[in-house]
Amino acid sequence: MPLPSLSVPTYELKLPSTGKTIKYRPFLVREEKLLLLAMESEDEKQIEDAVKDILKACIQSRGIKPEQMATFDLEYLFLKIRSVSAGEDIKMNLTCMDDGETEVSVTINIDDIEVKKPEGHNNKILLQDDVGLVMKYPGLNQFVNITLLNKDVEGTEELFNVVASCVDQIFQGEEVWECTDLKQKEIVQFLEGMTQQQFEKIQEFFETMPVLAHDLKVTNPNTGVESTYVLEGLQSFFG
Repeated sequence: MPLPSLSVPTYELKLPSTGKTIKYRPFLVREEKLLLLAMESEDEKQIEDAVKDILKACIQSRGIKPEQMATFDLEYLFLKIRSVSAGEDIKMNLTCMDDGETEVSVTINIDDIEVKKPEGHNNKILLQDDVGLVMKYPGLNQFVNITLLNKDVEGTEELFNVVASCVDQIFQGEEVWECTDLKQKEIVQFLEGMTQQQFEKIQEFFETMPVLAHDLKVTNPNTGVESTYVLEGLQSFFG
């Protein structure tokens, strides 16, 4: 006689980038084991493949591809899946700001954590007259390297490659170049031909893009001083 099958509940959330409602389910034990084994290997490709496979399994809506999702969408989704998989509360210790040594235990409800979208943020950047760029957000590769592996972008060449991978279109008037039709080297050369002021506009895009964040107030039990903490990025909640 075969063993019984266990039913798995499904939930809904709205993707911060589009507002589109998608369905998802919790991690299964075998999926968490797969992710842990991949993380232990420290192999970027293995981790990226594991994350992609797990998210594809957990996302129950059709047409949603993890490799095409923005980093902050992936962080938000991961957080919500974690909530229904292991509980909605996150416990952590914070060091009080006023004395720099007293540690306070705090509990954060995952449902209170949202993606903040700064006012004035725009993915269309005008460089001069009618020449500009349309940007896209960092995706699965950056999510694995920066969020899960906590790696920093090192060196000028790597920085330009990351920026180039986030350029979606280059336009001049009505003429548009799709970056999927261009070589990475061509996009990098285009970036290198900018003035410092033009490149700063691209830096502003990254500095102001939506981010997973939560504000909380903590009172030092020894001094009575209240401080406000701003936690940003998935790593802040599980680091």
